[in-house]
Amino acid sequence: QVQLVESGGGLVQAGGSLRLSCAASERTFSSNVMGWFRQAPGKEREFAAAISGSGTSTSYADSVQGRFTISRDSTKNTVYLQMNSLKPEDTAVYYCAARSTYYTRTLSRMQNDYAYWGQGTQVTVSS
Repeated sequence: QVQLVESGGGLVQAGGSLRLSCAASERTFSSNVMGWFRQAPGKEREFAAAISGSGTSTSYADSVQGRFTISRDSTKNTVYLQMNSLKPEDTAVYYCAARSTYYTRTLSRMQNDYAYWGQGTQVTVSS
């Protein structure tokens, strides 16, 4: 069964750091574009970051550029999101997502381009 499982969320003070992990059940995800999205209560889910299958290309939303770093470890079939200098506005449920095929290489910011989703992990930044 295809499954993505996020972990690492929690409560952190503004200015602090947090590292999220996304473990994939399928080894084929090691070649797929992967992304992180986030959704605050009452708001639409928005793009945060994406990474190519090789891990050599990344894309970030302007709101997180310079503060967040997406990476992946294909040997562990895991994608990470390192979040530094956290702000209260970063508070949201963070979702890991995977595109459906390895040959679709665009680092899309559109949630409908991602076929597989994790259950989400809560990140709360207090001030």
